[in-house]
Amino acid sequence: MSVRVRFAPSPTGPLHIGGVRTALYNYLFAKKYRGVFVLRVEDTDQSRSVNRAEDYISETLNWLGITPDESPSNPGAAGPYRQSQRKKIYQKHVQLLVGSGNAYLAFDTPADLQNLREVAAQKGKRFIYNWENRKEHKNSLSLSVEEVNALIENNTPYVVRFKSYSKGASGSLSLVDKIRGDVVVDTSLLDDKILVKQDGMPTYHLANVVDDHLMGISHVIRGEEWLPSMALHVLLYNAFSWKAPVFAHVPLILKPTGKGKLSKRDGDKFGFPVFPLRWDKHTLGFKEAGYLPEAMVNYLALLGWNPGGKEELFSLKDLAGLFSLDGITKAGGRFDPERCKWFNQQHLHKKNSAFIEAYLDELLQQKGVANTGVSTAAVVGLVQKRLTLLTDLWDESHFFYVAPVVYDEKAVRKEWKEKTPGILSEIVKVIERAPNEEAETSRAAIKLWAGENNVSLRNIMAPLRIALVGALNGPDVFEICHVLGKKNSLERIRSAISIL
Repeated sequence: MSVRVRFAPSPTGPLHIGGVRTALYNYLFAKKYRGVFVLRVEDTDQSRSVNRAEDYISETLNWLGITPDESPSNPGAAGPYRQSQRKKIYQKHVQLLVGSGNAYLAFDTPADLQNLREVAAQKGKRFIYNWENRKEHKNSLSLSVEEVNALIENNTPYVVRFKSYSKGASGSLSLVDKIRGDVVVDTSLLDDKILVKQDGMPTYHLANVVDDHLMGISHVIRGEEWLPSMALHVLLYNAFSWKAPVFAHVPLILKPTGKGKLSKRDGDKFGFPVFPLRWDKHTLGFKEAGYLPEAMVNYLALLGWNPGGKEELFSLKDLAGLFSLDGITKAGGRFDPERCKWFNQQHLHKKNSAFIEAYLDELLQQKGVANTGVSTAAVVGLVQKRLTLLTDLWDESHFFYVAPVVYDEKAVRKEWKEKTPGILSEIVKVIERAPNEEAETSRAAIKLWAGENNVSLRNIMAPLRIALVGALNGPDVFEICHVLGKKNSLERIRSAISIL
């Protein structure tokens, strides 16, 4: 089978991380079988569409490296790729359904339907528009041809409904989902879904089935919230005499507590993003929070799919080679913010240092830090293994570029003793006499002086770190001295002696 899959989001707001994972699974499946990954924008609900949302979707996929093979911006032969531009296609196909008796025109007003719902509720029941009562309502099944034509000529609003089941037909429909297995549905319980709204635009159900067929979609990989719609969609395929694609409904991404679907509120509550990119000034994305795209791809792929084995760190190419629908779990995957950070940490440590250096250069430019003579490459070499998020970089490296003028009070109270200024004054002389600026040279010289003068290294190292950094954090003290250079290091030590 020639594999063609699609990701079909609605441009109604920022793309949720659950949608990102669905897109990722589609991409991985396509690449595994050398197929085609299609982006289709399902914008039939114009009242809810947001102008920037489509660009946001494309920017997200590009950032993650899962760029579609066909899309509105990169069309192929199966376009258009926006549903709002396919209205005539839907009109043609709904006419086929009406002509074959599989769909009908319904002229019931919203007020009529609301009244029926209220009457049913008073009886403790739920109103369903289906085979049991469809001929009791105002539609082309209960009205004569002349009455229907008259209503149309008078521009009476109507919808088109699908005839999901007819009395006397078999009410059992056997379905197969690649993740859930066999599913049997009693079609006599289904309602007659609206296929075309009063504004002439198709609903998700009609547009989805028509587009998937015409675009040659072989596998529909989508969220489990669409599982209840699978029966209707298969019935639509049958009504058109089309072969249905293979369905696979992936589980939800759950809250960190494991109960319920992950939402923006959970991110706000626990302090992590739920969107890939920044949406507005109040809504940061994973990118702006310091996550790498390869880390997000790695974590999301394993959040509901198991490749087997103990290895956890994979590149996008690795994942594509291993991916299979059989490995997707039925149960939802609990989003663990700390585990997501761990994946980011691992990928940051493996990242080419040139990328981190470029990021640091940009940070220095943004903060207006002039050229200090300190090597960006040398700084990154010391701090890269200390990073968890890319946004940690400034906290871990700022002291290389900006000398401390304020010192951590707690650290000073603990480590800066009465004898410290005298000890550091001698350390200044040791550093001055050192033949070069290499870290090991300084280390050996200071250890030698400490031994000869019976001074504990603790009484040297902690105050020296405070003088250089302003606090008790940072990489190896002698490596800091080496990167700063002798001149900068001595200036900082003398300044700390003077101030403290």
